[in-house]
Amino acid sequence: MYTVHELAKMIDHSLLHPTMTDEDLKQGCALAKAYNVASVCIKPYAIQQAVAWLQGSDVMVCAVIGFPQGNSTTDVKVYETEQVCKDGAQEVDMVVNIGKVLGNDWQYIEQEIAAVVAVTNKYNAALKVIFENDFLPGDEYKIKLCEICSKLNVAFVKTSTGYGFVKGTDGRYSYEGATEHDLILMRKHSAPHVQVKAAGGVRTLDDLLKVKALGVTRIGATATATMLEDAKKRLGVSSTATIAASAHNNTGY
Repeated sequence: MYTVHELAKMIDHSLLHPTMTDEDLKQGCALAKAYNVASVCIKPYAIQQAVAWLQGSDVMVCAVIGFPQGNSTTDVKVYETEQVCKDGAQEVDMVVNIGKVLGNDWQYIEQEIAAVVAVTNKYNAALKVIFENDFLPGDEYKIKLCEICSKLNVAFVKTSTGYGFVKGTDGRYSYEGATEHDLILMRKHSAPHVQVKAAGGVRTLDDLLKVKALGVTRIGATATATMLEDAKKRLGVSSTATIAASAHNNTGY
């Protein structure tokens, strides 16, 4: 049984689309503040603005680093992390170097994550490591990443950026995001102190309740208002009422 407040505190409200203007970001922060979500996940250049817009609330500011492809050098990721933390970010979502993962260069991956987590620890910020699972065939890469993140005491492992579209042989692009299989896998192979964030395709209240039942404690979403208004409706508007996990078997994250 969950309250609307508890569900809201699972949500990182995503403000990452490249076309979003400063006014769009301001409105997004206002929405996040109104619903009292966990955080806004926002572009690095807008951290100081977001801190100001969210003043008076306990909604955190989360910056993305190496986003969305993870191709920046380690030094650049470290610099970005230092800068956003100085600007007021309380959480950092960093994309791994996907090519290095697929090339099994685990020393590089571990050293890079360690370098970034050293900065977030310095500022008492939480690091979430984004795997971009759509680019990782099979389970072995995801399992190894979970093990490395557990060893380095990363706060969260995260499925996706929301922008990891894969080009098929027919030339069309597809995207799965946070699948049930991957969420179960990541929860199983991460240490108990490492939380799991689902991103990509969690668009309804039933989606949110289902991933929560799988052990997810945070989601990235743009459909924040839709989910929480549905929760209020089911609860008769009272934000102190509770809601049980839905029996609806919706796997379309």
